[in-house]
Amino acid sequence: MGRVKIDPPHLLPFNRRMSDSLTVNLGQRSYLIQFGENLAAEVRAQIAALAKGGRRVAVVTDQNVVVARPDALLAMFGDAPRLAVRAGEGSKSLEVLGQVLDFLAAQRLDRTGALFAVGGGVIGDLGGFAAASWLRGVDFYQVPTSLLAMVDSSVGGKTGINLKAGKNLVGAFHQPRGVFISTNLLVTLPTREFAAGCAEIIKAGLLGDVELFVRLERTPLTVASPDLAAVIRRCCALKAGVVEADEFETAKDGGRALLNLGHTFGHAIEQATGYGTYLHGEAVAIGLCAAARLSQKLGLLAAGDVARVETVVAGHALPLRLRGPLPLATLTAAMARDKKVRAGQLRFVVLKSLGEAVTCDDVDPALAEACFREVGAA
Repeated sequence: MGRVKIDPPHLLPFNRRMSDSLTVNLGQRSYLIQFGENLAAEVRAQIAALAKGGRRVAVVTDQNVVVARPDALLAMFGDAPRLAVRAGEGSKSLEVLGQVLDFLAAQRLDRTGALFAVGGGVIGDLGGFAAASWLRGVDFYQVPTSLLAMVDSSVGGKTGINLKAGKNLVGAFHQPRGVFISTNLLVTLPTREFAAGCAEIIKAGLLGDVELFVRLERTPLTVASPDLAAVIRRCCALKAGVVEADEFETAKDGGRALLNLGHTFGHAIEQATGYGTYLHGEAVAIGLCAAARLSQKLGLLAAGDVARVETVVAGHALPLRLRGPLPLATLTAAMARDKKVRAGQLRFVVLKSLGEAVTCDDVDPALAEACFREVGAA
């Protein structure tokens, strides 16, 4: 097992006013995450600065954002050229990637241009990968509109799309040039999508911030929580610290791989159900329960700890089990194609304790299968 201590330097107490920015320190690839209730003016200022330098901009978003927040899109981007793809995980595909690249070609975006990805994790991953691919790499900016994107996927530079064979099997490390997190965009977020974002917050607490986990245990997070903004910033700070230490996930043990807690199980669930039955956060929530059970089977967690994990997951309106049985063989086959496989061996992230995760390369496959059965596999 491999352990890398997660001790990001930017954490703030929940009762402190949220700082308005946070730097992800990556040398020449460093960038600023800006926080606020409404950052439309900051986005407009960034676009104006690009235009002043003769740089074209384009926007990729999804149809849900267009319907729910036309006011925000207009306030941020005015008449900037915009492509709205269909909403949902299905847009992280080769087909839709081609649509985005054709759009960039139509806009004659050259190497000085910049793409703004406005949406949830799907749009951030898709837009980021399009930016990484177009002309071998152009700048892009993240404007997350979902809780999941705000606390996780908009930070760190992992971009990509899915294949039928597995989740995120095609992608690139391509850091954004900036991230704009406006909490007022969450007001119109569907309840189910908000809950899905909470799964990544629970994950952050479990893998490296026990104070955050206890806070979630005490009171479930809602869009009306007075400390929501501070929780978002705290998650970004934790992830920034991990990314700064292991940007390209090359650490032999621990490192950025720890951010995959719950995802080895969760990605298999998404792939086995065709990326449509479960939201990403819902699959991760089930994956966190399975990972906690695996940790118990490895002698790392007590049964009471597993129960605490499941209580927090359920308290945030997230599933503990599969909604319907899935064939175990299908799930294990999907897991075997996971991008975290090394030399034919699957790497799991397990919990040494609540608030401390480790990587583990020598898990008996029968233990993982038993965990899948306990969360509903047939």
